Amino acid sequence: MLQFLRQIRHRLFAEKGMSRPISPVGRYLLYALGEIMLVVIGILIALQINNWNDSRLQEKEARTLYQNTRQQLLEDRQNIEGQISYNNKNIKEFIYATDLIGQNDRSGQDSLCAITGKLVDYSDFDRQGNIYETIVNSGDVRLLKNEEIKKKLRALEETYLYINRMETIHYDAIMQMVPEISRIVNITSKEIIDEDELYHPRFQNQFALSLRVINEKEQVYFRALDEIDVLVSLIGEELKEY
Repeated sequence: MLQFLRQIRHRLFAEKGMSRPISPVGRYLLYALGEIMLVVIGILIALQINNWNDSRLQEKEARTLYQNTRQQLLEDRQNIEGQISYNNKNIKEFIYATDLIGQNDRSGQDSLCAITGKLVDYSDFDRQGNIYETIVNSGDVRLLKNEEIKKKLRALEETYLYINRMETIHYDAIMQMVPEISRIVNITSKEIIDEDELYHPRFQNQFALSLRVINEKEQVYFRALDEIDVLVSLIGEELKEY
């Protein structure tokens, strides 16, 4: 490029149409000015090319970041849907167990014993990592130009923390139930140890407590799904720009 510009400059100086001769000093100054202009133009071109390359690389990095984030969100969604499905099965069985105890239906004691063993089960959303925190710590947050996506990712992290707290509460509740459950049924063999205690209202409360915790977990799970759906949609719109 610089060689091309120099050739143009030399041709301009060599043209015969100049009205009067240029002094040696003037010719030197013109030559020096031309060299300076060439250097400036070269620098500007180099900067423009460099900026274009940087912009292209950032767009590629941003596209990769959005794609990876969307994939992780979809995996989280699938995980949460699995927890909801697992909970729904337990909810139905715990409601049935509560009805058996409330009606003192001894004909269903085998079913009640089997369901009692499930009081120690609980859903556990084991996410792979903190999406927004990871993006911030890696420095990739600069690639997220959409402020709404940043805001939604932070909100989702709060929802995930809420899920973790509810799962911890559920686990602690189970640990408190275990001694009483072990006195009433044999979880391994599914045999009844104390039938009267199994049908006592006090034990019915254990199912009621589990239902309350599970239902609250369900609400947070669905909240997370809604937030994930919004984020996936926003990221999809961003990816259309690349």
